[in-house]
Amino acid sequence: MRLNLETHMINREDMLELTRRMTLARTSMTRVAGSYMDADGDIDGTFNVNFMKLSPGEKEKKLAVAKAIPFSGTNENLKRYCFPEEAKKPGGMWQLLMGMKSCGLKNDALMDTLYDLTAALYRSGHNYGVFVFHDRYDVPVKAKDHERLWESEEVFEYIICAICPLTGDYEPGKPECGFLFPAFSDRSTDQNSVDVYQADTGNPHTELMEILGLQPGSQAQ
Repeated sequence: MRLNLETHMINREDMLELTRRMTLARTSMTRVAGSYMDADGDIDGTFNVNFMKLSPGEKEKKLAVAKAIPFSGTNENLKRYCFPEEAKKPGGMWQLLMGMKSCGLKNDALMDTLYDLTAALYRSGHNYGVFVFHDRYDVPVKAKDHERLWESEEVFEYIICAICPLTGDYEPGKPECGFLFPAFSDRSTDQNSVDVYQADTGNPHTELMEILGLQPGSQAQ
């Protein structure tokens, strides 16, 4: 069934505003959690850690994974979808994502639900990992002349999920797909939308759309 849903295209400047902060000096990431899967979808292990307790080298590697999602080709590799009402019903994916965001990934039961759903639906010919990041960004006010002011306009709280092939000792390769939720639109939160990343647009992981409760026809025009 094709859903006729309306939303805005992604503004590249919004994404760059987020990615400029994804450095060791500027990051405000609070937590990273994840699961390791084998090619058959069996879960080999999970982790859930305070991001700031990672070593500088681990922080840098994890930030590169997270940054790959919003820094990708805007409206090409990264596209915005609006959640259908079905996905927002109690027990739906939207509710799960809101819960994960609100608890800052600290509820392992919610994380396990995401991992189990991914293991059941995701198709891969190799071992892969699901990496989930939580961040809170104090969005600064901009004056009319576009100069940044010190005051915070709002706090944009969000999660990034990246699904990556695993190399070596559970090391993530470049993400093959993922998402950013909620969407960051006009420097503000759009909790009704999600930005979905596909590394290979010619052969996308459409099962991610099923995991998120979206339909392939729900992309905004």
